[in-house]
Amino acid sequence: MSLPYAHGESAVTGTERVFDGRMPSAPGDLRVEARGIAPVPETARYGGPGRLFTVWFAPNLTMTGVFTGTVGIALGLDFATALAAVVLGTLLGAIPTAYLGTWGSQTGAGQMPLARLAFGRGVTLPGALQWLSSIAWDALIGLFGGDALAQLCGWPFWAGVLVMMAAQGALGVLGYEAIHRLQTVMTFALAAAFAVMAVKLPGGSHAVTSATVHGADRAGAFVLTCTIALSLALSWAPYASDFSRYLPRTASRPRMFWYTLLGVSVSFVAVQALGLWGAAEFTDQTARGVDTLLGGGALGAFGLLAVALAALCSNAMNDYSGSLALQTMGVRLPRPVAAALAAVLGFPLVLWMHAADTTARFQNVLLFVGYWIPAFVAIVVVDWVVRARARGGKPVDLAAETAGPQPWWPALAAFVVAFAVAVPFMSTGLYVGPVARALHGADLAYPVAFAAALLVYAPLRIRRRS
Repeated sequence: MSLPYAHGESAVTGTERVFDGRMPSAPGDLRVEARGIAPVPETARYGGPGRLFTVWFAPNLTMTGVFTGTVGIALGLDFATALAAVVLGTLLGAIPTAYLGTWGSQTGAGQMPLARLAFGRGVTLPGALQWLSSIAWDALIGLFGGDALAQLCGWPFWAGVLVMMAAQGALGVLGYEAIHRLQTVMTFALAAAFAVMAVKLPGGSHAVTSATVHGADRAGAFVLTCTIALSLALSWAPYASDFSRYLPRTASRPRMFWYTLLGVSVSFVAVQALGLWGAAEFTDQTARGVDTLLGGGALGAFGLLAVALAALCSNAMNDYSGSLALQTMGVRLPRPVAAALAAVLGFPLVLWMHAADTTARFQNVLLFVGYWIPAFVAIVVVDWVVRARARGGKPVDLAAETAGPQPWWPALAAFVVAFAVAVPFMSTGLYVGPVARALHGADLAYPVAFAAALLVYAPLRIRRRS
């Protein structure tokens, strides 16, 4: 596949036409966005950095984050220690996401299409993983949204999930501007809903004040909790510039960074802290727990609706970015069709997760969908930094950057090696590596993968210097 870069714009002839198409022209333009992976020309850019806060805040106010927060308590940590692990892990994952998000205004391109700069034709591998991850996230989040919708309307579980997937697919089809506008509204509505849940939690009776694990086991539980929180925030990294690609080149990059960092970190810490505080309420049946917590009736219905809308907000972004990843792989489906496809494929995965031990399957899917991301981040950042130094401060010109052949093997080799090196450090219900077992369940696969990719790829990329 060759990406149609031509001085920031894309060709619209022949087989590349499917990557191009109609773009939103201003805030509030809610017609279907047909634009695929072709970069957004500078003449079509609009908006300001402030909208990055809401687009990264609202989608994290989901029961997925709340349920993730309960894991620290389930591992035997006390509230204060688990909260410290959540804050640390979230910040470590949010920083790369915020940094990568600043590339959108510089290039007009999405994150996975930009990865072709480093991976060349080898981008098919991370592209496929990103596409599969977007479907997995549809399931992780749709599990709770579908359950809430089913309980709210008195439907069977599968019907709630089906309606949820149809709604999020429709929003993913509408695209960039529709997602931004919805997240602006939902930032306030969902923040209010989760604040009500926090107030309704019985003060102190659900907070675990003493740990049930000690010594090395406690350290292992702390690291695993930190890693799970990190995986949530870092999971947005391969999406980051997808939602800033319409911002003008003149947009302040520091402001873009800080708005994204705050949006991701504040929201994730808040919902995971809620999960820690109310771990006894938020069991596998989280929707029932919300309804009970709010006392049923109108307030309970409001809470269930908020859970469903939160899932809708988050999964629409999964379907949108999944559509760009599928095109990056070379699949010539129009972006709206590709977005709808991701929602369709997420449906059976939700039913599978709901069919047995939800806690175990949830944790396993959550970790496995992210193990590839640290190596991906290390590789694309090194490539970007080397190119920036070669430009000497000049603006990014994708046409010039991709004018010559893009060697694929250094990035792909580093990517595969990093994953292989990280395997012994993994700790999930399906597999516990020998190093993780020796470290009492501590999962260090994320930092190990990042460091390994850095050590393998950086010398190869610096040597090429172009």
